[in-house]
Amino acid sequence: MRTFYPSDSCKESQLNSLNPQSWLQVERGKLSSSASSSAPLCRDSFIKVPEPQILPHYKPLDYVEVLAQIHEELETCPLKERSILYLLQYQVFRGLGETKLRRRSLQSAWQEATTVHEKVVFGSWLRYEKQGEEVIVDLLSSCGKYSVEFVPLDIASYFPVIAASSPEAASVKTNRCISKNVVFKIGEEKIACRRRKIASLSAPFHAMLYGNFTESLLDEIDMSENHVSSSAMRVVRDFSVAGVLTGVSKNLLLEVLVFANKFCCEQLKDACDRELASLISSMECAIELMDFALEENSPILAASCLQVFLYEMPDSLTDERVVEVLTQVNRSQVSTMAGKASFSLYSCLSEVSMCIDPRSDRTLGFLEKLVDFAENDRQQVLGFHRLGCMRLLRKEYREAEEAFETAFNLGHVYSATGLARLGYIQGHRLWAYEKLSSVISSDSPPLGWMYQERSLYCEGDKKWEDLGKATELEPTLTYPYMYRAVSLMSKQNAKAALEEINRILGFKLALECLEIRFCLYLGMDDYEAALRDIQAVLTLCPDYRMFDGKVAGRQLRTLVYEHVENWTTADCWMQLYEKWSNVDDIGSLSVIYQMLESDACKGVLYFRQSLLLLRLNCPEAAMRSLQLAREHASSDHERLVYEGWILYDTGHCEEGLQKAKESIRIKRSFEAYFLQAYALAESSLDPSSSSTVVSLLEDALKCPSDRLRKGQALNNLGSVYVDCEKLDLAADCYINALKVRHTRAHQGLARVHFLRNDKAAAYEEMTRLIEKAQNNASAYEKRSEYCDRELAKSDLEMVTRLDPLRVYPYRYRAAVLMDSRKEREAITELSRAITFKADLHLLHLRAAFHEHIGDVGSALRDCRAALSVDPNHQEMLELHSRVNSHEP
Repeated sequence: MRTFYPSDSCKESQLNSLNPQSWLQVERGKLSSSASSSAPLCRDSFIKVPEPQILPHYKPLDYVEVLAQIHEELETCPLKERSILYLLQYQVFRGLGETKLRRRSLQSAWQEATTVHEKVVFGSWLRYEKQGEEVIVDLLSSCGKYSVEFVPLDIASYFPVIAASSPEAASVKTNRCISKNVVFKIGEEKIACRRRKIASLSAPFHAMLYGNFTESLLDEIDMSENHVSSSAMRVVRDFSVAGVLTGVSKNLLLEVLVFANKFCCEQLKDACDRELASLISSMECAIELMDFALEENSPILAASCLQVFLYEMPDSLTDERVVEVLTQVNRSQVSTMAGKASFSLYSCLSEVSMCIDPRSDRTLGFLEKLVDFAENDRQQVLGFHRLGCMRLLRKEYREAEEAFETAFNLGHVYSATGLARLGYIQGHRLWAYEKLSSVISSDSPPLGWMYQERSLYCEGDKKWEDLGKATELEPTLTYPYMYRAVSLMSKQNAKAALEEINRILGFKLALECLEIRFCLYLGMDDYEAALRDIQAVLTLCPDYRMFDGKVAGRQLRTLVYEHVENWTTADCWMQLYEKWSNVDDIGSLSVIYQMLESDACKGVLYFRQSLLLLRLNCPEAAMRSLQLAREHASSDHERLVYEGWILYDTGHCEEGLQKAKESIRIKRSFEAYFLQAYALAESSLDPSSSSTVVSLLEDALKCPSDRLRKGQALNNLGSVYVDCEKLDLAADCYINALKVRHTRAHQGLARVHFLRNDKAAAYEEMTRLIEKAQNNASAYEKRSEYCDRELAKSDLEMVTRLDPLRVYPYRYRAAVLMDSRKEREAITELSRAITFKADLHLLHLRAAFHEHIGDVGSALRDCRAALSVDPNHQEMLELHSRVNSHEP
């Protein structure tokens, strides 16, 4: 387990022989005498939360300023520098935890690459990032659409072919009588060649055969001492005449390559380089040829071998031979292999290696190379900070301190966390506290991580104050909630402990927080709730391990399951219906996990699971569930529906619609019609499409389905009717949806009331939704639209408490402040959220506020940062253009 430790009295030997039966007692509050002496988790145990991880990411104090700088540089820099700037943008978004944005930056780096080496590095990196998405490529190809991201490049085609020397270059004026032919003797064999053709291969051959050398007067030259075979010499002769290499074996090509290098035959070397590159057919072949490529300075062959290594990540990095090649190369060899993309290459390799094992010698080797190839302060910051994190994990404290110190001195203030942690490890707790205090009191506005880190070096009220400040400044940090929850539990205040951990689980489904809550429920003997949480954990991460990785989550689930009442299939469906209706998404996930253990229709269940995971903002897990639904589909028409959703959810709407239509041609079904209607409603800008969407949803409702999905279809149909201003029909749909307990239909019905100018009824309708739904932040937000300003402010404060990631409340409060001519307070309100959430709308509004008060520089900064988040946002582009015209 990553976030839960038994008490100090519970020794590791006890953990290794874990017997959860000792604390999973059916009889509440009791432990057997045999269990109490060996239980790794007993009633008096104290659940400890480990220190928060020091993230190996680039985390500038003001990410908005850095994004703006990058955007400004992208506007003016030469094309060849754009890829490396997008790589920096990628690192900023990675530090912010913005998966979609960082992937888009990586995509831009690949698209803007101007060299084949950059294309290889960024293309392979994208392939690694999109592991598990190969099915999307296959589905697109089945629709006649092909992706180029996953296709290996023809490296040789990116290198200019070295032309043959002109006849004039090979001619020579001399009064001596020189034979037109020359024979090269190798052992007992003689190879007759045309003197002029051989001389044209290189300057050394030209000098030998036509210069002031003895060989120029000889008709036969002994080459026996030059380590070349007669077979290789025949290849050289044939090439000198034809200019091509045809049907030459790999071993012979390698020999000719060495010969070409020795005698500076550039065209011959280039031909060998290309031929050898074309022969790479496997990882083994690439490993074998890479040594020759580096030794003989063959860029095409080296880049082709590198492409194979990168294309097969992460598996290739578990091969010691590959790692040795990539870590033992010198600067010249790296240039041969990766050209100008050396820093990008080792950024990629170090990141992948850290995901495999951050403590490994392999990771160390890649990070040392990353530092070596850093060309500016930003790149050095990234390299040294990562190196410091890795050294700290390896307990190489002196080296870690040097790396963190270098990064800190280069302006990466976040590296102070590493220095403080090292000081604490070495017994200098007060120094660590003062180090963070100096960072907090510096000129820059303090950030949440600063207070979180300082809390580690104090106790009592000071600790709680720092943790409170950390949550206030950066509510997405998980450690403060976990610490407070565990502390409250240790004081026998279980209710307060649960309320605390539920605060963050209400908007961030963090595995470590679910794990803490699982342990809290076990301490309270609430096995049903514990089972719910462990099943939710395993849905998100099937291989999750607890107790610092010592125990498989599946094992604990099995043990807990023994202490709850068994449900029949009918019970499970009833529970699912109940929890889905109450908008209890985690509870619904748990029920579906339990149902999947049986022989139920797995395709349908995995599909439902994917819908819940999307609602919980877990897109990667949702896609995994969708793919499992496809694998377990019971029929072709069902499989096509899941394929359609996979395509739609990855931005391929037209292809998703195509799959839905294919499914309907096989068999009319609720899900196929629903998919078609949903995709059309979301993608079509044509107002006339509404009638088609209505027809499709009506067709869906005529097909067999359960009440959960019928309620969703009725809700969607109501939304379409509202858009068409058919309020009576919309109201009927929402009321019918509520009859089958589709709770979210309250929101649609409230909108109908509002459009009928009955604001009070709309408010009451949203109040009913708030009372029923367990996850109700969005309901409070919507209700704020149907009341006066004071009630709206109260609702939106509740929204921010429940889900601080929702941006509308900040924008509303800022707008109210602007209306009251409190411009600075309005900007501060927006800045409060921007600190921990890179949101286009927040940045857009703040830029407009800055423009309004005449702060052109700040407005331009926010415009540029916003365009880094969404480069194609039309209103943002217009504001940027207007503000840019005002800049002196």
